[in-house]
Amino acid sequence: MACSSTGASSGSSALRSSSSEEDLQQIMDQRKRKRMQSNRESARRSRMRKQKHLDDLMAQVSQLSKENNQILTSMTITSQLYSTIEAENSVLRAQVTELSHRLQSLNEIVDLVSSGCNGAGSAGVVGGHEMFDQISGDDGFMAMMMNPWEDSLFVNQPIMAATDYVLS
Repeated sequence: MACSSTGASSGSSALRSSSSEEDLQQIMDQRKRKRMQSNRESARRSRMRKQKHLDDLMAQVSQLSKENNQILTSMTITSQLYSTIEAENSVLRAQVTELSHRLQSLNEIVDLVSSGCNGAGSAGVVGGHEMFDQISGDDGFMAMMMNPWEDSLFVNQPIMAATDYVLS
């Protein structure tokens, strides 16, 4: 009997040990499944974060492209305006040069006429405006034609251009 009780006890212990190995295996399998499930969730969250980041970058690319197009359009318009203004400035510079030459010519004419009349001795001017009172007939008309500015208030006054508009 001792033998059978020992045999029974050793059989029972083997049964318990196989039962505990099965329990241990089930626990390990359960942990493995939980870990796999956790890894799947983590990978899913990682893919979602990656997709969100990609979407954000695509939106940023779209926004920057739009801003770039607006800047290019603005630069094109500004360049066209600059060209137009530069052309207008060239015309104005040419006009300033032309008017400066005309002014210089007129000043030379005024100097010639005033020096010619003063050198010839004009008897027609007494009070500044009474040219026709002192000279009569054709002689008065001829004297006026020789010096049309003699009757003016600004005799011998050169015409001056503002230096702001004269280009060098």
